[in-house]
Amino acid sequence: MPKVQAASDHTAGRGRGRRVASTLAEINVVPLVDVMLVLLIIFMVTAPMIQRGVDVRLPVTTRSNQIQGERIFVTVPAQFRQNRIVYLGDEPVRLDVLQERVRQKVELAADKKVYLRGDGAVTLQDLMDVFGRLKGAGVSDVGFVTRLPGER
Repeated sequence: MPKVQAASDHTAGRGRGRRVASTLAEINVVPLVDVMLVLLIIFMVTAPMIQRGVDVRLPVTTRSNQIQGERIFVTVPAQFRQNRIVYLGDEPVRLDVLQERVRQKVELAADKKVYLRGDGAVTLQDLMDVFGRLKGAGVSDVGFVTRLPGER
């Protein structure tokens, strides 16, 4: 609301007895920017700590190639024999619906490659069960993911 000031002595004879002075109201954005920068730093530090994948001990090999392009991973954990659950990316999927889910994922992909990561404790028969489902889903190439002896 504008401030009303009383008329001074020199303006008494000119007709108006009151003068209106406007004030400029501004929002101070410096504290807002400070808070936003602190929050940004906090989220940048904590975000990598939150991400967690599936723990799999990959088999060791002496030769390994880097994976290029769009990657679809199917992970077979050590508990596969008990619960028959594999991971499509980071999502748990039952083995009986794996074929349909993979078919949907590779349907729009240019190259129909899937990378199979199996825990070292998983038997070859279990990997072949998953391998058969992947081939049934229309996957043209299935690659096995391994690690070099010095890698984690």
